[in-house]
Amino acid sequence: MNAKGHEIDVTSASDQVVVRIKDTVVATSSRPVVLTETGCPARYYLPPEDVNMELLRPSSTTSHCPFKGDAVYWSVRTDDGTAEDVVWSYPEPFPRVERIAGLLAFWAERPGVTLEVNGQPA
Repeated sequence: MNAKGHEIDVTSASDQVVVRIKDTVVATSSRPVVLTETGCPARYYLPPEDVNMELLRPSSTTSHCPFKGDAVYWSVRTDDGTAEDVVWSYPEPFPRVERIAGLLAFWAERPGVTLEVNGQPA
């Protein structure tokens, strides 16, 4: 999809995705939805059933993307502390990316967050 030179694409994948916050595995999924977007790293959106939701704490943080819509955030609490606002979701994304609705993505660039795809750092 293209909006004034901005490309965005959403595809299903069967990659094995593991997310850790420090030493705690927070998510394991073999059914990610991958969103690729101009100027951004690929984002792996995971079903909530594949995420340890007991570790997530709702945040008051929100954001708006002109290409995806309004996002809500969670922090992750582990024995090592709390990683603030490292998980987000689009409850009602724009129609062109509706496949990510309700799925969860992780900020792999944040300190202490590790995202592996098929055993390799992403």
